[in-house]
Amino acid sequence: MATLCSCSTTDHCVYLGLGSNMGDRRATLLKAYKEIDRLVGPIVRQSAFLVSKPWGFRSNNDFLNSVVCCHTRLSPRQVLRVTQHIERSLGRRTKSAGGIYHDRPIDIDILLYDHLRMADPDLCIPHPLILQRDFVWKPLLEVLPPPISGPFIP
Repeated sequence: MATLCSCSTTDHCVYLGLGSNMGDRRATLLKAYKEIDRLVGPIVRQSAFLVSKPWGFRSNNDFLNSVVCCHTRLSPRQVLRVTQHIERSLGRRTKSAGGIYHDRPIDIDILLYDHLRMADPDLCIPHPLILQRDFVWKPLLEVLPPPISGPFIP
């Protein structure tokens, strides 16, 4: 099985997708990187920024997206709690629910966590929409180590 990263035996490798379509999108993503690095774990790879149209709703505001890979000692649930805290600290007030999406200053999704597979109501890993969203899989391919194969892409 291909490895997702070169973490130590005590660390986990987590891939996070980030997006912003409100305010100074680039500055918001850079602030999110700093908080992820501080609270989740060191960012070891990051993609280029990708501009995309809103997915699943209409808006005049394009998104700026990226993917980061970081090493963490946190569990998936802890990563979820921390990334939601980061979202709130950067101005996000509501979460998307039931397929209803809206403009937001920041969105952080857990895409992959080691080779873990889980399907809880509030947390699915791998993220179930990776392959449907080119603004996710294109930057993800930039940071995944070659060869890209194995069961971690849904």
